[in-house]
Amino acid sequence: MIEPTQPPEKRLTLKDIKANPKIMTMIDGANELLNSMGYTEHGHRHVGIVSGITKHIMETLGMPEREIELGQIAAYLHDIGNVINRHDHPISGANIAFTFLNEMGMPTAEIAPILGAIGNHEELAGTPISVMSAALIIGDKSDVHRSRVQNPMMETFDIHDRVNYAVTKSRVEMHTDTKTIQLVLEIDSQFASVMEYFEIFLSRMVMCRKASQLFGYNFSLVANGTNLE
Repeated sequence: MIEPTQPPEKRLTLKDIKANPKIMTMIDGANELLNSMGYTEHGHRHVGIVSGITKHIMETLGMPEREIELGQIAAYLHDIGNVINRHDHPISGANIAFTFLNEMGMPTAEIAPILGAIGNHEELAGTPISVMSAALIIGDKSDVHRSRVQNPMMETFDIHDRVNYAVTKSRVEMHTDTKTIQLVLEIDSQFASVMEYFEIFLSRMVMCRKASQLFGYNFSLVANGTNLE
């Protein structure tokens, strides 16, 4: 009997992930499923932004270059489990990610932290377990913007659509002198109030605070110029 051969181990990069057509199709499918359920965008735009924020945070913290690359990969794959179901998507996503990364030859020692970060990015059951995980959480929860709204009919917007549509600018700022991470938002009150933002995102902001504390930072929200720490 011929034993199946393992691919040679490779130092995969985010570029390699983006060049894999199977992964790209899975991310497309995940977003299509959520779009059919009325959710905001969770496709390539979202995972690209989360990957960029994850990189920025880890670079600012002085993490090793290879860990930063792995963090970007984790961020790009973090929502892939939505191709199956929104429920428990971090767990199913970690399983899917393992299949692809193992198939592509990534060493198990590099796959392991990626799976932990993906499996712990949701506030209902997850917790920040590493710098990579914490950076991914902050990147994910801070992506609030009108470009995420997929519903073309404004008159049928639910509160998630309205709040995302109301946010015209969103950025994450790291202040190393004060050890503070700020989510800076500009909210058009014509579509939603700051109070409505907290109504649906409070648990996410609490998770961002926990994630920031893991690497010794405080987290604050700045909305329309007002610090809501």
